[in-house]
Amino acid sequence: MISRPPLVLTVAGSDSGGGAGIQADLKTMLALGVHGMSVLTAVTAQNSRGVQGVWELPAEAVRAQYRAVVDDIGVQAVKTGMLATAALVEAVAELLADTEAPVVVDPVGVSKHGDPLLAESALGSVRERLLPRATVATPNLDEVAQLTGVHVVYESDMRVAAEAVLSYGPEWVLIKGGHLPTGAEAVDLLTDGAEEHWLRAPRHDNRHTHGTGCTLASAIAAGLAGGLVVPEAVRQAKEYVTGAIGAGFALGAGIGPVDHGWRFRT
Repeated sequence: MISRPPLVLTVAGSDSGGGAGIQADLKTMLALGVHGMSVLTAVTAQNSRGVQGVWELPAEAVRAQYRAVVDDIGVQAVKTGMLATAALVEAVAELLADTEAPVVVDPVGVSKHGDPLLAESALGSVRERLLPRATVATPNLDEVAQLTGVHVVYESDMRVAAEAVLSYGPEWVLIKGGHLPTGAEAVDLLTDGAEEHWLRAPRHDNRHTHGTGCTLASAIAAGLAGGLVVPEAVRQAKEYVTGAIGAGFALGAGIGPVDHGWRFRT
């Protein structure tokens, strides 16, 4: 009998262009050897140039999808992405409270093109309801500022940012420093308030980086589902997404996606 792969559930919005959101999550999970399942929170009309429209699903539809998967199939890790509204954030937080599995929270606030994907009225719910459920929270620098008011200008500011996010209750936080002007390296900080892990990787000169955050969070969830401890899951996810960024390709007239299948093509 063939053994079953680890099970990972993504709770996020769609990307009709296939570079981010649910589509990126499932591609990442397949590439990393886990079985991906999905709960759709919103439908977006988007392409390489940006988001043209967003339609949120009712909270009852999100609950029904989640319960259908978890109650029958089970899950070994959950990843959350675009949740859009306070009602959806609170519904998902309630569902996570009843799930015994590690949770990776990617607190998606804006798209790669700067389009808003989280209502300002939902920020309080993210801080008070969702982040306390996180095994790992993975904000980028814009999301750190949105959630905490901390503006990271220098690498040393990342510690302050991490402390601010940890104050909302996640077990670990990964501050993604990809937007820092740090020269040849992309640096991230992973910490639980006691341990610190500085993760550095070559910075690729490639503008086609759509889906980076979704891909990284999904890769972390895949590692956790496979039994890795948080620092090792994050280290392996960073390695995977660095390769995916390096292989990112042009698509349409704007910003293309990272290549989720880069390992199959090298």
